[in-house]
Amino acid sequence: MTTDVLVSTDWAMQHLQDPDKRFIEVDVDTTQYESGHLPGAIAFNWQSQLQDQVTRDIISKEGFEKLASEAGITPQTTVVLYGDNNNWFAAYAFWLFKYYGHEDVRLIDGGRKKLLAENRPLVTTVPTYPKTDYKVSKINADLRADRDYIRQRLDKVNASFALIDVRSPAEFVGDIIAPPGMTETAQRPGHIPGAKNVPWGTAVAEDGTFKPVEELRKIYGAKGISDDKDVVAYCRIGERSSHTWFALKYLLGLKNVRNYDGSWTEWGNLIGAPIAKGAES
Repeated sequence: MTTDVLVSTDWAMQHLQDPDKRFIEVDVDTTQYESGHLPGAIAFNWQSQLQDQVTRDIISKEGFEKLASEAGITPQTTVVLYGDNNNWFAAYAFWLFKYYGHEDVRLIDGGRKKLLAENRPLVTTVPTYPKTDYKVSKINADLRADRDYIRQRLDKVNASFALIDVRSPAEFVGDIIAPPGMTETAQRPGHIPGAKNVPWGTAVAEDGTFKPVEELRKIYGAKGISDDKDVVAYCRIGERSSHTWFALKYLLGLKNVRNYDGSWTEWGNLIGAPIAKGAES
């Protein structure tokens, strides 16, 4: 699948040397980049660079400007993202770029998994680029949901408001709080009342690419997700939900879909926040 924002691995190979593009790898396993990456690509570390290291929050506007400047990015640069785990954190970085108003951002369909399967050339050389003075011109706050946004709409869930929990069924029903090996967690298992469970992997094919649009429309439509609702996707820390947010907004074209990056790590720790366990209501 190729769109204005979702590009093929072939497209990526054809444009690797374009001076107006910056390829960025963002991995769950931050050591992957060192083992080999696309020629000319730089890496962003989701833990130390995309999140504030003092406040529990996304990187600040000033931090984002500094990061983009050090990567040699201007507001006119085409940013091309990819990563491991079917682009979990590449999609998270895409969401951040869009949140901070960057116009031209793209995701390589299939990410690192597809690039490796196709034996695309990888290098270990780390490139450097002349520093710029990147400035954020606008913030697209309508791409982000917070706990208050959700709380204020819980009485409208499944009417004019839709919540998509993209975690595994075991996380959703409350059998486990987090998948094995994932340490950032919550006090309580379960899901936000009224949420529908559509695991993020439902949207991808075996090779890591997104399924065809018509198939995606059936998957989410069966859960009552439609363009006449305000839609919020969430997971555990916001990266899997970024993947689903991308599919809903840019592949299905939903007008009002937000990513709740606080996700279950926040909601499951909130005093007084309602939770549900078991299958969907």
